Amino acid sequence: MIAATQLRPGMVVKFNNDLYSVFSMVHRTPGNLRGFVQAKMRSLRSGSMIEHRFSSEDRVERVALDEHEMEYLYDDGEYFYFMNTENYEQMHLTKDMLGDGVMYLIPQLRVNVEFYEGKPISVELPPSVEMTVMETEPGLKGATVSNVTKPAKLETGLVVQVPPFINQGERIRVSTSEGTYQERA
Repeated sequence: MIAATQLRPGMVVKFNNDLYSVFSMVHRTPGNLRGFVQAKMRSLRSGSMIEHRFSSEDRVERVALDEHEMEYLYDDGEYFYFMNTENYEQMHLTKDMLGDGVMYLIPQLRVNVEFYEGKPISVELPPSVEMTVMETEPGLKGATVSNVTKPAKLETGLVVQVPPFINQGERIRVSTSEGTYQERA
């Protein structure tokens, strides 16, 4: 248990029998009133954001998570299969747990999976992923970098806006946090 004043962004805490990741926190001491901590937290189960005001004296249970590097193998339509890179054990996760992250999963992609009491609770993708362009309009001859873009469908079905000089079959780097084109790979 830690004092509410020791909360920091990125910490995982147990609150109302659910796990939350602290998104932001502000410790306020208004004039002659008692101090409090205003925390914005994201539920690890549902992904929803909540705000809660803790008294300065409140105690919060900090959760210790185990993190393992896993390699994405394949999906069978229902489950996504991963292999632990240390002991080669395999496990599967559902699309509900992975959320929009499934659009960035390509074979042999290494991700960090966080476990709480032996159960996976979150998957951390790398900052960017290299993917192949499967469908796009033909490239324009002599096109240079500008603010003009065109849609491109990638190998996982993800559609991103790319510059006009990108052609079908090329490999590009895509940001996993924003879902945007970064550069040619």
